Amino acid sequence: MRITEVKNTKISKNPHGVDARRLYDTENAEVVHISLLPGESLKRHVTPVDVFFYVINGDGIIEIGNEKENVTADTLIESPARIPHCWYNESNEMLNILVVKVPKPKESTRIL
Repeated sequence: MRITEVKNTKISKNPHGVDARRLYDTENAEVVHISLLPGESLKRHVTPVDVFFYVINGDGIIEIGNEKENVTADTLIESPARIPHCWYNESNEMLNILVVKVPKPKESTRIL
């Protein structure tokens, strides 16, 4: 059995400059925990595989393609491959998101 705690996982360097911690990384799947402080956001980018996001806590704005929605804790959002997407934390609280990519991308994410 392998147990991974977010607090004991190193922050991964990323083009967004945010707290992103890779919790699971195999040839088949990838799971990343992202924490966005109030006012932080991800840069608009494209992922070469389908992704789903799970909001652990906080309120955030998810933008996928031309759609923008406010989402809250305990919400799952599907994001199709190759569609530009990003996250915004315009609240006064921390926003924690779990990002799951299955299958794990063989090519890199593209910042737009």
